[in-house]
Amino acid sequence: MGVISTVLGVFGFGIGVTIGLVIGYFLFIYYQPTDVKDPEVRPLVEKDSKSLQQLLPEIPIWIKNPDYDRIDWLNKFIEYMWPYLDKAICKMAKKIAEPIIAEQIPKYKIDSVEFETLTLGCLPPTFEGMKVYNTEEKEVIMELGLKWAANPNILVAVKAFGLRATVQVLDLQVFACPRITLKPLVPSFPCFANIHVSLMEKPHVDFGVKLLGADAMSIPGVYRIVQDIIKDQVANMYLWPKRLEVQIMDPAKAMKKPVGILHVNVVRAMKLRKKDLLGASDPYVKLKLSEDKLPSKKTTVKHKNLNPEWNEEFTFVVKDPEAQTLELVVYDWEQVGSHDKMGLNVIPLKDLTPEEPRIMTLELLKNLNPDDVQNEKSRGQLVVEVNYKPFKDNELPADVEDADAVQKAPEGTPEGGGLLVIIVHEAQDLEGKNHTNPSARVLFRGEERKTKVVKKNRDPRWEEEFQFMLDEPPTNDRVHVEVLSTSKRSLLHAKETLGYVDIYLSDVVSNKRINERYHLIDSKNGRIQIEMQWRTAS
Repeated sequence: MGVISTVLGVFGFGIGVTIGLVIGYFLFIYYQPTDVKDPEVRPLVEKDSKSLQQLLPEIPIWIKNPDYDRIDWLNKFIEYMWPYLDKAICKMAKKIAEPIIAEQIPKYKIDSVEFETLTLGCLPPTFEGMKVYNTEEKEVIMELGLKWAANPNILVAVKAFGLRATVQVLDLQVFACPRITLKPLVPSFPCFANIHVSLMEKPHVDFGVKLLGADAMSIPGVYRIVQDIIKDQVANMYLWPKRLEVQIMDPAKAMKKPVGILHVNVVRAMKLRKKDLLGASDPYVKLKLSEDKLPSKKTTVKHKNLNPEWNEEFTFVVKDPEAQTLELVVYDWEQVGSHDKMGLNVIPLKDLTPEEPRIMTLELLKNLNPDDVQNEKSRGQLVVEVNYKPFKDNELPADVEDADAVQKAPEGTPEGGGLLVIIVHEAQDLEGKNHTNPSARVLFRGEERKTKVVKKNRDPRWEEEFQFMLDEPPTNDRVHVEVLSTSKRSLLHAKETLGYVDIYLSDVVSNKRINERYHLIDSKNGRIQIEMQWRTAS
């Protein structure tokens, strides 16, 4: 009986478990509880801002603000570079902090403050988005949404009154919106001279502090006091418009500040080749300093003369005497059509002895290729006198760090008057009906100045400067700037207007300088950037 009851018990348990599993499965699949309702599905656009904040407490800034761009690529880049950036940032932080600490500790009778350990940890910061401002100045302005939950190890040792204490910073959290400005932009790598950092709002900073090995933040009331002090101190130091400035390179050297004056006297030319049908030429000389954006200077034209004498003097501002050269080109003037090039040569400034006038006789060449057999033909000679005079220490121009600064007017400026400087920088989205070879024409008080022609370009860059010496401020005057397109191939449409703008000068006189981008009248989308300065002796 014992065996039979055991077998029946096992058999009944197996049947009971099987039946229970089957009933439970069907109840789970087909039974619908009455206390659970179907979820309500609604588009996010129908939600108000409060509901959205509850649903998505960590909305990225590029979603909340369409002016910000998503920059996952930058976060990925920082992630790979962080081990190296960590060391570079800590080194820079030490360099900035140590002089400040050395200046402050005597006030509190502290012997020394030293960094025993300084690392920002292995967790890089994350940028939620970036906004870039478009200005007409030589600068780049960026605003970033920064979130950083870091695991740094900053250990500072403080010695005072013969005692030594350690302070350790751990578990750092920073939420901030910094504005980073790279200025001025310069033609030397990394293409900017300074980094300016400002905070657009008070940052959120949270961290842990261990003092003598104990958690100082666990003391009642200390956490909130420390938080408020740090927020206020950081805001007082770096809240916009205040800023932290880090110099990358010397702007004066990067901008190649003027270092001297080159005096050139074009004396004469000899044995020039005949270019005209009647057996003569009408020569003149063009002079230009390499790496100089100003237009070339010209001598007068000597008609029907193969041995002309000029004795005309010119001056050039030198910025890099080791690299710059004086370019001299002799042309044959033509009343109709382009002028013929008769020959050229160059004078490297590094070959000149400062403060020592030198008379040079240059052989005119076809081109500057030493292997070209055409240079063996005689094209005549050009005699020039050159004298390079470096600035003395007391003659050096003012620093060029401030891109907004306006220079003083030169000597000889009329009292009560000044120098009006018009710089035509560039244009965008120009479009001609028949051709687009743009140049800019500046008309002021009956005087006309023109930039060079940029062929087949809808976005030309001129960077040309024009100066007008005036006896009185041009408060009630205006400047007419017109963009023209010219073509020698089209006889019926040799010239056409791409747009114009009239600029009143009252703002220039009152502000000393304006730099703006103007929409061209009679142009669909064309714009032109013009900078104007009013320089006075005071």
